[in-house]
Amino acid sequence: MTLPATARTSAHTPYTATAVTLHWVMALLILGTLCVGWYMADLPLSPTRVRLFNYHKWVGITILSLAAVRLLWRLFHEPPPWPDDLPRSQQRAAHTVHWLLYGLFFAVPLAGWAFTSAAGFPVVYLGVIPLPDWVPVDKVLADQLAILHAVLAYSLAALVGLHIAAAIKHALQERTAGYMRRMLSFRA
Repeated sequence: MTLPATARTSAHTPYTATAVTLHWVMALLILGTLCVGWYMADLPLSPTRVRLFNYHKWVGITILSLAAVRLLWRLFHEPPPWPDDLPRSQQRAAHTVHWLLYGLFFAVPLAGWAFTSAAGFPVVYLGVIPLPDWVPVDKVLADQLAILHAVLAYSLAALVGLHIAAAIKHALQERTAGYMRRMLSFRA
């Protein structure tokens, strides 16, 4: 669905309440789990480390689930059009970063889940729902998947940083300050 040309000119056309909610819930979960992941990785084996690993896995599965919901929402609900004054190069860059983020929303938790399966530590979501192991227990594979999970997580962190930097840039520029409000307000 394409909006008429008159609707395209506004930098203030907000996202839907569902899109805004999914964006901010996932943002908080992703930032939180990245911080927990970095912190727990260097902890010695202890009850605290095991507990943090479980929390990390639960949040990862939650992010994976929300990513599926968000992708489905996005496929059936077109976002507001780009404001006319946003250069095409920035539109393409934003579009590319958004789709890379979507890919990593799936790739990071799936790699983590595969890693824990290969390491022989099943995911029991919220301590109640056992999830299937989808790769065999294999120490060598677990080591490779741990590296893959870390590389993907760092890639996600870098893209999130780029996304935040672009939002701040637009918030500080008078000409484009309205862009950020699109994700801060709720449409009725």
